[in-house]
Amino acid sequence: MISRLNSIKGVGVDIEDIGRFEAVPFKENPSFYTRIFTQDEIDYCMSQPRPSQHFAARFCAKEAFIKACGEKVADYRSMEVQAHHKLPVLVHDGQRHKLSLAHEKDKAIAFVVVKK
Repeated sequence: MISRLNSIKGVGVDIEDIGRFEAVPFKENPSFYTRIFTQDEIDYCMSQPRPSQHFAARFCAKEAFIKACGEKVADYRSMEVQAHHKLPVLVHDGQRHKLSLAHEKDKAIAFVVVKK
């Protein structure tokens, strides 16, 4: 068990109000979204019945990753939420990190484990 803990650089969590994304709809503010999300993330979120939930969860994942690695990340698009074997992962610099996403009526949350 200790050897597994030694392979972890950090953990991070973030929670956001989904309403923040509902107040800035994609169709009226595409430049806001393209500064934060990759095209694949935008395409996925926009294909969902309530895109704001999915945008908020992905934003949480990126914020949680920054907290977990303890470093500033200048470009949010350098991080991407992807599916790997049907499970969400956060990919940064070609490395996959464990990710858990959830959203409810008005909140989204993400938890990230960053490997060394």
